[in-house]
Amino acid sequence: MLRFLSYTAVTGLGRGVEALADALAQRRSALAPCHFETVQLDTMVAEVEGVDAAPLRADLAAFECRNNRLAQLALEQDGFADAVRAARARFGPARIGVFLGTSTAGILETEIAYRHRDPVTGALPAALDYRRSHNSFSVVEFARSYFDLTGPAAAVCTACSSGAKVYGNARRMIEAGLIDAAVVGGVDSLCLTTLYGFHSLEVLSATACRPFDPDRDGISIGEGAAFTLLARGESGVALLGVGESSDAHHMSAPHPQGLGAQMAMQAALRDAGLAPAAIDYINLHGTATPANDAAESLAVSAVFGKPIACSSTKGATGHALGAAGAIEAVISALALERGLVPGSAGTQTVDARLLPGYRLHPEAAPLRHVLSNSFGFGGSNCALVLGLPS
Repeated sequence: MLRFLSYTAVTGLGRGVEALADALAQRRSALAPCHFETVQLDTMVAEVEGVDAAPLRADLAAFECRNNRLAQLALEQDGFADAVRAARARFGPARIGVFLGTSTAGILETEIAYRHRDPVTGALPAALDYRRSHNSFSVVEFARSYFDLTGPAAAVCTACSSGAKVYGNARRMIEAGLIDAAVVGGVDSLCLTTLYGFHSLEVLSATACRPFDPDRDGISIGEGAAFTLLARGESGVALLGVGESSDAHHMSAPHPQGLGAQMAMQAALRDAGLAPAAIDYINLHGTATPANDAAESLAVSAVFGKPIACSSTKGATGHALGAAGAIEAVISALALERGLVPGSAGTQTVDARLLPGYRLHPEAAPLRHVLSNSFGFGGSNCALVLGLPS
């Protein structure tokens, strides 16, 4: 059975799982008014502190960008790097894969470079290293280089489901016998493209986002990185099921009845060999837009048929886009191991038209199986089932 041998995360709530768990237990939010870079928007973001003061390891300086700095911060938390090195010594560098989700990668480097174009030719500065910064594969190449790994590797870029879908990639590789372990996760950093892009879509909230609140009016963007070392094991959180679907309803809007989300959850349950009643808590995608929360509510109701403990943690972490699924997989693992149902920071009241089992406040509860939802633009959906089987 595939297990989380080690896991870690860095978000606006702090560095490492203890900071994350403490914030969730206290219903604390990392969202604050946006003062990032040159952005002039009336919105809130969850920015990770100290990224600019954390340069990359000297031998990896060619990968310099905010995204890879975030990755390095996370890799060095919770003993994760030591766990990967131990796995490398056990299995060999060619038997460990790297599968990471991202959406923006190091695009900020190109945004900054555009300000310094040649005034005559318009050429970008020669110092811009597209491959090792802006390129979506950059963070994967960086992580492989960090540990001198040579196994299969891939970047998954399916918008907001990226950080969840990588678990399916890794599991298929392990079950096919191509590798013995995998570094799995997601990294996404703040940049101008996403902030102004979501502003142009008119889905950025001016206040801290309020998932499943009747007055919800849009998302709050965050950044972060989360990693899991996945391999066969006898103890720890287990990856029991992965469900994926693509409803392709619309470029950015969800299917109004949440059919793709429903299919992903059902597929994850089938894969795990579990009935809906076996799930104790759902970490919802919960972006706090009127359409997304309503569609997810219909999908959950269709699959589970009765109230179930659920919440969105994006009011605490912000929506970290390509890293969101990986961060919320770590949150789900923490929920299982610590018997914690996270509350919903930012949400004031629960929309009575939506999920009756929605939790505003954190609560202690024995959990055995948790489902985590991640849904992306274009109907690219993923649901994970994690558990602590006896």
